[in-house]
Amino acid sequence: VFPGGSVDDADRDPRFESLCRGQTDAGASAALGLPAGGLSFWVAAVRECFEEAGVVLAYPRGDGADPGAPARSSGLLDTSDPAERARFAAHRDELNAGGARFVDVCRTEGLELATDALHYISRWITPGFMPKRFDTRFFVCAAPPGQVAIHDEGETIATVWMRPADAVQASQRGELDLLPPTLANLGTVGRYATTAALLEAAATMTEMPAMEAVVATEAGEFKVLHPGDEGYEDAVARMVADAG
Repeated sequence: VFPGGSVDDADRDPRFESLCRGQTDAGASAALGLPAGGLSFWVAAVRECFEEAGVVLAYPRGDGADPGAPARSSGLLDTSDPAERARFAAHRDELNAGGARFVDVCRTEGLELATDALHYISRWITPGFMPKRFDTRFFVCAAPPGQVAIHDEGETIATVWMRPADAVQASQRGELDLLPPTLANLGTVGRYATTAALLEAAATMTEMPAMEAVVATEAGEFKVLHPGDEGYEDAVARMVADAG
């Protein structure tokens, strides 16, 4: 799985707009095809990365800035210092326990969310034949170089870095149990040789498929089809009809 979850009511706090770099609610909503409230998806993505993976996608407060003021730093937060890492670990524990709000953590630390570094790349609507359905947006970004991802031992129980192609191959060998949305996004990410190439392409994406095409094979397994694959258009048409 990737870090993620639902957009909470607290992610819609209007104070976030002044704490997000390079992204406004109007711009985010337009990118998602929503009338309003799009920025909360970016906020939720940043929050979930912190809660589940311990990664803070934010810029630190500039020297002399007051708590809650927009940051002036150009580099992403570095938590390699033990004291800094321990302080943010405490914030994370409090968030996961429900004792703190993310907007208050950001204001206390003077953080500016790195929403300019987070790119919307796909939307997954589970097919109509699935017993449990989701409508999920996926984002991509580069991991901050001065941070180490650590799973939360609750919603996520292990952390591993793998090349996308290696993860897909491990799934095909039966070594990893990956759901169709994960396979689809790994397939998208794996088309690019470097992180820089992926982010450059993601920054220019303007149209996202409303759902990935999933078909059942003769062996009873699921196969994800990408645009250009044989049967892709027919599979999408069936899924749209199933979704109503």
